[in-house]
Amino acid sequence: MEQKTLARWLKIIIIGTGLCGIVVGAFLLPEIGSEIITAYKEFSSWRLPWLVFLWLTLIPCYAALAISWQIADRIGKNRSFTIENAVGLGRISKLAVADTAFFFIGNIVLWLCGWNHPGIVLGSLLICFVGIVIAVAMAVLSHHTRKAAALQEENDLTI
Repeated sequence: MEQKTLARWLKIIIIGTGLCGIVVGAFLLPEIGSEIITAYKEFSSWRLPWLVFLWLTLIPCYAALAISWQIADRIGKNRSFTIENAVGLGRISKLAVADTAFFFIGNIVLWLCGWNHPGIVLGSLLICFVGIVIAVAMAVLSHHTRKAAALQEENDLTI
């Protein structure tokens, strides 16, 4: 696959992911919250804190999508192995760690405030695990991209 084709596909995936996030954040989460309140009236005071908390967790995800777009743009310009891409992947890794930590701490805080169930806190550990896996994968990709960029730069200097 050529670099421009790969970059185009990456951008389509990034746009699709962003649109899915908008649908989930703007429509699905409020609807699920309304359905829970309809079924369990005692949870009506939990809806707004949970919506705000979940919307806040989307912010680092969209920042990571913006960085991914920049990386895809450089890939399209046949600049896959650059320090800029390595730095971008490192930033995505840090965003994933920050979002995971915020999600975990937020769940604990909501639980301590009486707006969360212990079962939800335990279930959120799976989401935290996925966030850490993404962070580690991006850190590894950043490391290898940095090494590949150094090799490519050395190779370009040796004609």
